[in-house]
Amino acid sequence: MSTVNAQHLWNKSFILCLANNLFLFIFYFAQTTILPIYILNDLGGSLAQAGLAMTLFMLSSIAVRPFSGLIIEKLGRKKTLYISETLFCLFAVAYLLADNLTMLMIIRFLHGIWFSILTTVTVPIANEFIPEQQKGEGMGYFVMSINLGIVLGPLIGLTLIQSTSYLTVTAILAAIICLGFALCFLIPIQQTPITSENTKKRKLNIHDFVEKNALPVSIMAMITSFSYASIMSFISTFAESKHLLAYASAFFVVFAISMMSLRPITGKIYDRKGANYVIYPAITLFAIGLIVLSQVENVNCFLIAAVLIGMGFGSAQPCLQTLAIQRSPKQRIGHATSTFFTCYDIGIALGSILLGMIIADFGYSFTYLLCAMITACSLIFYKFIVNRKAI
Repeated sequence: MSTVNAQHLWNKSFILCLANNLFLFIFYFAQTTILPIYILNDLGGSLAQAGLAMTLFMLSSIAVRPFSGLIIEKLGRKKTLYISETLFCLFAVAYLLADNLTMLMIIRFLHGIWFSILTTVTVPIANEFIPEQQKGEGMGYFVMSINLGIVLGPLIGLTLIQSTSYLTVTAILAAIICLGFALCFLIPIQQTPITSENTKKRKLNIHDFVEKNALPVSIMAMITSFSYASIMSFISTFAESKHLLAYASAFFVVFAISMMSLRPITGKIYDRKGANYVIYPAITLFAIGLIVLSQVENVNCFLIAAVLIGMGFGSAQPCLQTLAIQRSPKQRIGHATSTFFTCYDIGIALGSILLGMIIADFGYSFTYLLCAMITACSLIFYKFIVNRKAI
């Protein structure tokens, strides 16, 4: 039991959890956005190598994520947080030493391991300080801190990279994540007791990692995240190729505002009418946004694409996550969430490396049109596979 019995949502400990999570995702999204520029301009790398840097991070994260719950169970929340965030901060600083592609790739791979564990343990810690009667609202704000990271991370990264060096930006980002870690010491986290049940050896099986009821929806998420990788990993280099790099940060701001603005509305539609009324229009908007992006020649078109993609992908992703959870038994919600995000991460990882290779051979316009087609075709998968048990 926690020593803190939260009587109201906005207690000190919960606010500190939000701040730490916000700083974590500011670092993550800023580094993700500026790293391809560093690889191409400073290290003399290719687009495929920029995609590989994204993929290595995701691969190690994916590989460790199914084990994160077991690690927390063995070490307890407090030790897991302190160990994972200490190592995450150390690798954040290590980017300052990455003066060649080999070292950078090694850092990216190892960094992804601690990102996976850290982002897993922060959820139950934050949940500890949310009043029972406000669990939904509290976790909604916790997820909103990630959305703010989506806005502020690229905004900070792309704004600073235009006036200073990558190493300077990285030093600032490392300071931000270290500040977040310092705040953790002010949170009264209770160390989970290590019981004989926790230390008992047993054989692992597929059900410890995958929730079969959530798998069809999770595969749908993997398809859409594959297309989203074209935004997450390459929008900055695309903007640079169109002489719109100065507006790349505005793209992410418009994208995130569009994404967040519809969530209260789509949530009510989902609850009242079902998933179909959100999924079909959201995926359609996402595909249209990718088509618009493929034809960008000016800033207005660039930002219109941001609105459409934000509204489309931003509505579809939380809807699919909710559907995956609702399809699963209550006692398997944790496994359903793990299954969903594992598939989601696989889509991002595959998209980052494969789309980087396609961009190198065929260009950005072809690649974004291809992603639009894949996104549109995902509705066929949804209709005949996922929607067989539609709510």
